[in-house]
Amino acid sequence: MGVAGRQFLLAPACARAAGAGILEGVVGKGPRSQESPEQNGVPFGARLRGLREAAGLSQEELAGKAGLTAKAISMLERGQRKRPYPHTVRALADALALSEEERAVLAGAIPERTSGGPLVPAEETTAPSTSALPVSLTPLLGREREVEEIASLLLGQASAATTVRLLTLTGPGGIGKTRLGIEAAREVEGRFPDGVAFVALASLGDAALVMPSVARTLGLREVAGGGSLEALHQHLRERRLLLVLDNFEHVAEAAPEVAHLLAACPNISVLVTSRAPLRVRGEREYPVSPLAVPDPAHTPQAGEVARAPAAGLFVERARGSSPDFEITRENAAAVAAICWRLSGLPLALELAAARTRFLGPTALLSRLDQALEAGGARDLPERQRTMRATLDWSHDLLHRPEKELFRRLSVFAGGFTLEAAEDVCAVGAVEAEGVLVLLGNLAEQSLVVAQTSPEGETRYRMLEPVRQYALEKLHQSGEEDEVRRRHAGHYLALAEEAEPRIKGHEQVEWLDRLEAENDNLRAAIGWSLEAGEAQTAARFGWALRMYWAMRARHSEGRLLMEGTLERVGGDLPARMRARALYGLAACVYGSGDDERLMALAEESAALFRRAGDRHGEAEVLGMMGFAALRLGDLDRASRASEESLKSFREHDDAWGSAHVLHLQATVSLRRGEYPRATELAEEALALTRQTRDRFAANIALHQLAQAAWTANEHERAARYWREALTMASELADKVNSAYYMQGLAAVAEAQCEPRCAARLLGAAEALLEAAGLVTYAHVSGELQGRVAEATRERLKEEAWTAAHDEGRSMGFEEAVSYALHKNGVPPATD
Repeated sequence: MGVAGRQFLLAPACARAAGAGILEGVVGKGPRSQESPEQNGVPFGARLRGLREAAGLSQEELAGKAGLTAKAISMLERGQRKRPYPHTVRALADALALSEEERAVLAGAIPERTSGGPLVPAEETTAPSTSALPVSLTPLLGREREVEEIASLLLGQASAATTVRLLTLTGPGGIGKTRLGIEAAREVEGRFPDGVAFVALASLGDAALVMPSVARTLGLREVAGGGSLEALHQHLRERRLLLVLDNFEHVAEAAPEVAHLLAACPNISVLVTSRAPLRVRGEREYPVSPLAVPDPAHTPQAGEVARAPAAGLFVERARGSSPDFEITRENAAAVAAICWRLSGLPLALELAAARTRFLGPTALLSRLDQALEAGGARDLPERQRTMRATLDWSHDLLHRPEKELFRRLSVFAGGFTLEAAEDVCAVGAVEAEGVLVLLGNLAEQSLVVAQTSPEGETRYRMLEPVRQYALEKLHQSGEEDEVRRRHAGHYLALAEEAEPRIKGHEQVEWLDRLEAENDNLRAAIGWSLEAGEAQTAARFGWALRMYWAMRARHSEGRLLMEGTLERVGGDLPARMRARALYGLAACVYGSGDDERLMALAEESAALFRRAGDRHGEAEVLGMMGFAALRLGDLDRASRASEESLKSFREHDDAWGSAHVLHLQATVSLRRGEYPRATELAEEALALTRQTRDRFAANIALHQLAQAAWTANEHERAARYWREALTMASELADKVNSAYYMQGLAAVAEAQCEPRCAARLLGAAEALLEAAGLVTYAHVSGELQGRVAEATRERLKEEAWTAAHDEGRSMGFEEAVSYALHKNGVPPATD
């Protein structure tokens, strides 16, 4: 199995830069200004530029040392940001190695903030690229006070007595918790040096998936011998980061894990949006109120109505349908009444505003009155009755085909494509060729949101309160089981179509496609388990086994396949149970539970044998070989690989043969049989080029590099590592890229280029640390340790730390470019 190659790849750096004074050895000491703190006539930006130039640093170099971005430094020096926060000034002073007097002069050049004013956005810092805050196309209206209050609580400023580390925004669906949380997080993100991570939880149906979802948002992968919570503890323990968890009410059972994360990582903060508080110690609840409505005690005047936040939102959204819409003397009373009736609920206002395309405010109010009189359940809170009434009203205005499509679309989790909607929902009054028009109608009425990706693909989604309402309608219709069965069938077909395609030249395209539909895949498997569709769930496990492995979704796949075997495993035919067991084994691999891995593989192989499925047995035998390898039984690994390879060759399966040859090459490397390892790796590489499986090709190239290195053919090893790195970077495979950088660091050290080696070690360490794979050091850390020790000895501690830190500060593309072009050795071609 290709992913198993991880176990013999080079390990991450053993030595780490530590201590608060690291940057002091990086910055050169040039002549300093001798101005006193009283000489404050020079602006902050000019002082900063002078100090930077005196230190001989570029904006990019200073940014890297201070943990900022070059853009932030540029904006400070040009005066576009005049009031940096204290932590930014301290970071700059540390990076420039300023004396106490120089620090005072620099700080004294900052204009005083206006007391009681709004928070000034801080300069940008380097945040995790995978966790950018969602960008809204419309402005947030009427929430300035709330944004400032939330920011103050998170930062411990103004009226907040202490910094709040767990802040939960609560309120009913449609109140605007998500949007408010995003804007508040954007306001404070400059104060969190390690960025802001946004995790959407609405599509998760199991609290056990919360921490794996957080880990994936942060770019982490599985940590050998531990779960997602341990990986997060390790990754976040020393970081200053804001974690935003959106729609937590779906997974409330995970609240204790959030509390444990905060306890283990003292520098992070968590902002939650939820319909109910988490009810854990240290939590601060912030109830989100509706938007303020026009004063009902006065006769509405156009100007007064327009100044009310609820009316402002209504007008702004109405102009999306009717660009000329405005509040006038004639319609002011009707607009004010709409705001009152809807209690200032943002989603309700948006839904109502969508109708201004063909209804004026007075007519709209009349129809709204009818819907509100019908109302929802009387025992619901008034605001929820209003929301239900608004949704009922919008629903009642739909034609029959629109209503049918609306409720059926609720089965999709995380969005859907037009093709999926046509396949799943086109039944009865909804015809496949009419779905596009019906979707457009629903989008116009704010019941469905259309989004276009950078690649030009349009995906649709429902806002979660709307989807929950539509789910109720689907349940009431009596057609829920049939629609969910069609949904599961659609995504099973997608998974089974993808299974062979992710093994060849369409690998990246289909992996990305599965990634986009992961929430739907999870929902389909979940329904299959609940409905007792044993074979459907097992087929999902087999089809997705390589996707889960290649995209590091081991925890998720393991949870789903364990559920399959626990609930319906006994009802499965032998071949289906064998496939389900293998799907689980693929997700257990790398967890450190090697005894269980072997047991699963053995049971699966026996069942495949009983079912007469020689091809399935061949794949499981390969897994048994990797399990034996991890357990240190090289003889058993060799026997299993020989039997597996024989069967794959009988089936003319080049993909399977290549992966088993990886196993055999690894066994030879472990035994010190380097010529044999080279022969096997070359054969595997030839097969991967035939199948165009770039993921597997990386492993073969790395094996060739390792064999060449042990034979003291350093230039040849470098060529293999460079070719592997080129291929891995094209796949955006940062983990394997890091291992190849470590190999090239060994080459650089052997060629008497210790600074290059130290930079590559630093870059690789940062990539592996971000992926949560630092604990793989036990696998083959000897070479890595020797390289680090040798470069430290040559450079001495201060220079080594400087070079290593420079590598750690490189971005992925910069690090790849540096590794590939430093010495100009072309990739191996033989």
